[in-house]
Formats: sequence, C-alpha cells, structure tokens
Amino acid sequence: MDYPSKLIEDAVNEVARLPGIGKKTALRLVLHLVKENENKTLALSEALSKMRLNIRFCKTCHNISDDDECFICRSHRRDKSLICVVEESKDVMAIENTSQYPGVYHVLGGIISPMNGIGPAELKIESLLQRIARSAGEVKEIILALSSTMEGDTTAFYLHKKLKETGVKVTSIARGIPVGGDLEYTDEITLGRSITARTLFG
Repeated sequence: MDYPSKLIEDAVNEVARLPGIGKKTALRLVLHLVKENENKTLALSEALSKMRLNIRFCKTCHNISDDDECFICRSHRRDKSLICVVEESKDVMAIENTSQYPGVYHVLGGIISPMNGIGPAELKIESLLQRIARSAGEVKEIILALSSTMEGDTTAFYLHKKLKETGVKVTSIARGIPVGGDLEYTDEITLGRSITARTLFG
C-alpha cells in the first residue's frame, strides 16, 4: 500500500499492531484522527501515555487498577469469603457487568499453554495460595471461571489439584458458556446464570 506521507505510514503500522485491526482499518482510523480537531487527537495521545505510564495492578487480586489495591478489593460490601478466579482483567469486567456476583476476584494473568511457553510458574497461582493461607479461614469458596477451552480446562484441573490441599470448596461456573468460548464474548444473562448456577469442580 502506498502512503501519501511517511508519518501516516508509521502511524498506520503502529495502530495495525493492535489485536483485530488490519492495515485498512488502521488507515481509516489514522485518517480520521488527521481530520479531527488537533486537541482531540492530542487528548487521545495523552490519555494513552498516562494509562501506560501510570496503570497499576492490584497487590491483592492482580486486576488492573489506578492504585495499589483495586476498588473491588477495597470495598467493604464485597464478600471476601468468595474468590472468583479468572484469566484476565477483561473477564472481571464481563462478570461485573452481570451484577450477579458479590465476591472478589483473582486474576491469573493467562492460562497454562505449553505451546506458548506458559506454565504454572508464569501465572499468579502461588499468590492465590498465599492469599488463602493469609485469610486464616476467611476464604470459603473458590470459583473457577475459566474459558471452556483445552487450555482453560488444563488450568482448572491444575488449580483444583493445588487447591485441594487448602480444604477450601472449589466450584466451577456452569457450562452455559459454549465450549471453546471466551467469557468476554458471552452475553451477560448467560454469564450471570453460569455464576449463580455454579457446580462443584471435579
């Protein structure tokens, strides 16, 4: 593709690195920004810079946060005896949108995937076990809310094996989620019912 400007080409190449965005879509977005008021484009640039430089991860659950501890972990209204284990922060957002879950979360930061070089050591599994140990019996149930994929199931089985030693009840969201599906693409009603209709794991 020929570009009228090297600046445009560089911007398109950077935008096209984002997941789900090809060169044509990237070009459309870049040209839109060129036509926009300069202040709007600079505001976008500033927001992205601030996000990248200042974003933090909760010291308790590893969810994306503005502070050392996220607003969910800080809340006195959340049931701290209930921990929902998810792959990524996007899954926290998906479950929160259902308004069906009263507990807190633990973000693993991915799932076990030997093909991609991701093993248990690369995930936030040890911190989950430490969190349960530190709770002095406060944690009563762990909900495994992982994708219904081979990697998700492998991770769930590994976690179940490790969590057995803690004596905490381990459940899994109901399989209203289609096999091979990601939580973020599941509609809120189905996801909400899967949380409330969870079953014992194993």
